[in-house]
Amino acid sequence: MTKFQDLGLSPALMKSVQKMGFEEATPIQAQTIPLSLENKDIIGQAQTGTGKTAAFGIPLVEKIDKDQDVIQGIIVAPTRELAIQVSEELYKIGYGKRARVLAIYGGQDINRQIRALKKNPHIIVGTPGRILDHINRKTLRLNNVKMAILDEADEMLNMGFIDDIEAILGQIPTERQTLLFSATMPAPIQRMAEKFMKDPQVVRVKTKEVTVPLIEQYYVEVQEKTKFDVLTRLLDSQSPELAIVFGRTKRRVDELAEALNLRGYMAEGIHGDLSQAKRISVLRKFKEGSIDVLVATDVAARGLDISGVTHVYNFDIPQDPESYVHRIGRTGRAGKTGMAITFVTYRERDYLKVVERTTKRRMELLKPPTQHEAFEGQQKAAVDRILQTIENNNLQQYKETADQLLEQHDASTIVAAVLKMITKEPDMTPVKLTEEAPRPQRRDRSSNDRSRGYDNKRGNDANSRRKGPYKPRSGTKRSSQSTNSKSYR
Repeated sequence: MTKFQDLGLSPALMKSVQKMGFEEATPIQAQTIPLSLENKDIIGQAQTGTGKTAAFGIPLVEKIDKDQDVIQGIIVAPTRELAIQVSEELYKIGYGKRARVLAIYGGQDINRQIRALKKNPHIIVGTPGRILDHINRKTLRLNNVKMAILDEADEMLNMGFIDDIEAILGQIPTERQTLLFSATMPAPIQRMAEKFMKDPQVVRVKTKEVTVPLIEQYYVEVQEKTKFDVLTRLLDSQSPELAIVFGRTKRRVDELAEALNLRGYMAEGIHGDLSQAKRISVLRKFKEGSIDVLVATDVAARGLDISGVTHVYNFDIPQDPESYVHRIGRTGRAGKTGMAITFVTYRERDYLKVVERTTKRRMELLKPPTQHEAFEGQQKAAVDRILQTIENNNLQQYKETADQLLEQHDASTIVAAVLKMITKEPDMTPVKLTEEAPRPQRRDRSSNDRSRGYDNKRGNDANSRRKGPYKPRSGTKRSSQSTNSKSYR
């Protein structure tokens, strides 16, 4: 796998990439970023969820000159939800370079957008209808754009935006770089590519179709603040022989491993910052059973020789569906069954649809166990261990001591004491984890409360003028506070 530090990115970009927790590039990123940095026009054919946003966002931000207060890049997206999603991702990518990103879309106060445009953003992310509105009002000028990106071009074709896209491209200087991403390549998209692109390089990445018949796949709906308690209750109730807990970033892994140890679990973390000797040591202890929970970033999901894993817990959802496949592939090996449980917050629910399309398997909803159920699970596991010891071991050398105990206490008390010794009692030690990918703070406080969100109704939306039938997009919807004003620093 290609690591981001091998792609020739500037220190400012690497700072952002590391802050986002990315270690290895997805296939579309590994192929697209080097070509884009060489100023090649690119046609990227890839499904949603393969890491496309970072594939075009990283080279776009890399080329931004933050000292020039003009629009240098534009991204056209089919829906306001995708425009918001892309702008938020670009905000994180542009953190190190202080690139200013603005999202413009229908349903939001256009006067507010005009005020934001006067602040000279470097990158515009918008829907076709609203971009054209601003062009016609002369509040948006694209004469300094060096890079134009069309995201999900086939979806824009289905929504009747093909003429709008061509009109937008016609406003951008011909001496530009153009990137077009589309899951499919219908004839109108091909003709548009021939008309507006110069000798485009084609990058095709097909999401792997995977069958995981021996892995039971579940998801748990949780709030961010309750994730850790739910994880510990699942560990207690399910008593996995060997478990891997996946976190998104190195910091998350370190915090989780420490918190699990505070709660009495034998856990260690593994990620890209560890030395090779330390990684080998951790893996050896995991294989030998001296630790029963391995907390890992996606590095551990790819290429490491780990067998015997019974449970995989996706504490944080992975970057893309292929990473999900690699993660759960740590279990269900050599003809054995395994279980994969993914923690999903309210905002991440649409991610499940992308995963299910990738694995061609439905994920079942799992109700988190209560504290009482978790404790009962621990006792059941303890009883199983006692029965297994009785069945498989020679206990003769312990009989004399056992008889002495029975002279002093009744059998029920002795068995209860044994269960207490080998059962981890409920522990509610407070644990504070850093929330993953904290949302940027609002900097523009001049807007009134009413203008903070966006209107989901399409009545006065410029995009309602689309020429084809509206087709809802399956991508993740952002909350109503995902506004353009926070994209400014």
